[in-house]
Amino acid sequence: MFLILSSSLLCYLTSMKHVKVVASAIMKDGKLFVAQRPETKEVPFKWEFPGGKIEEGESPEEALKREIREELSTEIEIDKFIAKVSYTYPTFHLDMDVYLCHLTGPEPKLTEHINSAWLTASQMDEISWAPADYQILEDVKKACFPSA
Repeated sequence: MFLILSSSLLCYLTSMKHVKVVASAIMKDGKLFVAQRPETKEVPFKWEFPGGKIEEGESPEEALKREIREELSTEIEIDKFIAKVSYTYPTFHLDMDVYLCHLTGPEPKLTEHINSAWLTASQMDEISWAPADYQILEDVKKACFPSA
């Protein structure tokens, strides 16, 4: 007999931390902005769609705009929801909502990440992604590069 547990129940039963985050797929001139995580963070040196934790009382959209302001010193407009991914890392469970966005402020300036890039659809397969971000790569490609 098999028992299927939801990720939330699994986190409760194992006392694993459950983190809700938002991430941005920022497009500009037909390219997608990605950022590389620093050595000091979980999954060091992996590439991700920038974003962060949703604070209590914030909507996902409010959290995403705040996180981009804090991490990239710029402003975005959210165009649409792309996908949700759930992923269990060794020390926590992550639920991440990803949104298609475009810049309304200056070029991103890194305050936490160690590197960034503007990628074409084909270049997305050439970098080493954080595991949760990798899970939704195809959904992001379809939303950002519909003709690719």
